[in-house]
Amino acid sequence: MSLVVDIQKDFGSFHLNVSFESDQGVMGLLGASGCGKSMTLRCIAGIVKPDKGHIEFNGRTLFDAKKRIDLPPQQRKVGFLFQNYALFPNLTVEQNILAGMCREKDKAAKQQRLKELVERFYLTGLERRRPAQLSGGQQQRVALARILAGDPEALLLDEPFSALDSYLRWQLELDLMDVLERFQKPVVLVTHSRDEVVRLCRNVCVLDQGRSDPPHSVQALFDAPATVAACLLSGCKNLSLAKPTPDGRVEALDWGVTLTCARPLPEGLTHVGVRAHFLRPVAEPGENVIPCRVVRVIDNLFSNIVMLATPGGSEGQSLLRLELDKERWEALGSPRELLLRVEPHDLLLLTS
Repeated sequence: MSLVVDIQKDFGSFHLNVSFESDQGVMGLLGASGCGKSMTLRCIAGIVKPDKGHIEFNGRTLFDAKKRIDLPPQQRKVGFLFQNYALFPNLTVEQNILAGMCREKDKAAKQQRLKELVERFYLTGLERRRPAQLSGGQQQRVALARILAGDPEALLLDEPFSALDSYLRWQLELDLMDVLERFQKPVVLVTHSRDEVVRLCRNVCVLDQGRSDPPHSVQALFDAPATVAACLLSGCKNLSLAKPTPDGRVEALDWGVTLTCARPLPEGLTHVGVRAHFLRPVAEPGENVIPCRVVRVIDNLFSNIVMLATPGGSEGQSLLRLELDKERWEALGSPRELLLRVEPHDLLLLTS
């Protein structure tokens, strides 16, 4: 099964331009708030009509602007989990789940399916309660049960953990992992959390201000992000404006150093990045060594975050972030100056 999305939608001051393909497994749509992630799901579900492009699922056209095809949501066979779960407040748990079986005419089959879903989502004893009488986790399980009651061919999950506290979020994430492992069909998960992407997704598509990057594996997002937006969303804190040099190296303008890279320089290079845990203190100057002055040391639970000024940065700006475990920082003697080396293969070469 394959979901193909290639759409555009103009909202005046905001333009959505998204293209990706997802087969069996979880595709993450990763981006900051307001980048168009949720709007993309609404277009796939048939709630919002794109201006251009097409959406296909398993060879079946859901939307095609040129052919004037626009199937209504009930014919698209996709399940949509909204951020607020969208349960019917006046219906009980079992009535909400039964609402997902509107196409099933056999009453006995409905009751059997209801029993299976209640047991599967640990809702036994809650069948007569209404949504207001449920916890956030119970509401989410009811919403998932209702979606799966309709036997969808794909799942769309819109930030399913955004409204939950950290402990409950972790518990529900474990529950959702079990659901997704059994589902074995395409899933699109909207999130702004890189950790959720790592734990739940096989592939990821980064959205930035309405535009999508080419999708790739989750591992590739962290090993070699292609754009500044992807790099920031992957958690990298150290970025510098950059330009290529005639000898094939990179001048990191904000850091005041020229660096040797292991990877080919991309066309349109604008920035260079390095993750905090790839910076290594050394004793002597040399290639790819950045002289730094310690500006601030921040205590973390198990580590120290060291903020460093570089030769190219003005006071308080373009600080490098180094993270070391507490024992390592104490072994260095809490210095006021450091030499940091970055290996050529650890440099991230980015375009805007």
